[in-house]
Amino acid sequence: MGAGDSGDGPFGENAGRAAYRYSSVTGAGTDIVSTVVDVGPLRFDALIGGPPSGELVVLLHGFPQTSASWSAQLSTLATAGYRVVAPDQRGYSPGARPDDVASYRIEYLVDDALGVASALGHDRFHLVGHDWGGAIGWAAASWHPGRVRSLTAVSTPHPRALARALAGSLQAVRSAYIPFFQLPWLPETVLGARGGAVLRRLLVATGLSVERADRYLETLGLPGALRAAINWYRANGPGLVAAIGRIRSRTLYVWSSRDFALGKKAATGTGRYVDGPFRFEVLDGVSHWVPEECPDELDRLLLEHLAGGAPNPSTAPTW
Repeated sequence: MGAGDSGDGPFGENAGRAAYRYSSVTGAGTDIVSTVVDVGPLRFDALIGGPPSGELVVLLHGFPQTSASWSAQLSTLATAGYRVVAPDQRGYSPGARPDDVASYRIEYLVDDALGVASALGHDRFHLVGHDWGGAIGWAAASWHPGRVRSLTAVSTPHPRALARALAGSLQAVRSAYIPFFQLPWLPETVLGARGGAVLRRLLVATGLSVERADRYLETLGLPGALRAAINWYRANGPGLVAAIGRIRSRTLYVWSSRDFALGKKAATGTGRYVDGPFRFEVLDGVSHWVPEECPDELDRLLLEHLAGGAPNPSTAPTW
């Protein structure tokens, strides 16, 4: 067996923190190409583009997406002169799919993001995350402010704002799926039955296109992939809220009013946890799947933010 393999699954345990090494990558122009980025013993499939001399932007997807969710942003940012990379994160890349639940704790997920940037030769970088990728962004900016040039969180509020919302709004109802996802074996059995038909139906019902849903399910249908993706929920409990503190990095938070999972109270409360320049934007009538559903508007906001555009007040806009 190769390094990291085990007899009871496609990949063996790797709960250790990332050790960085450089990987040979391509994609120096505006064309977006596939590559592999090595972070310690883990190998991340990724999409990359833009000039190597440009400021690095790392795009982190959520559940159950892949790097393909950022296809529009990859092209736009590369054309604007940024070096941009979107990895298939831990559990989604076949070469970075440890078996044990503990390997999906957020500190390791943050290490992966930092490791990808280091492997590409960048100490500081812009971090953009959607859904779970946004949670990693909040943690990385809190724990490693010297490395995060700017943060963009799409959909995901600051975890402490989310915790406050759970106590006094309908957010508890929106988040009711999480305890189910934390059960052993049952979530992947239900969601993966009949070729992922249940998960596909849920994704489409919440606003994702059929084409996108099928593309993501193709990845999650690989051996161990769906279980690994759900392990993110199992590995990260209430302690995540206490661990992520205030944010000093320049921050853009983009929320959409038709988000099925993340409500208004958590969104409007996020600014209180950001000490640095903060901009809050609402996409009215847009679902949770912002990068796919509203690419042009998100691209515009990203370009303004990455260029250092002036923030607006951290209060909620009128909408």
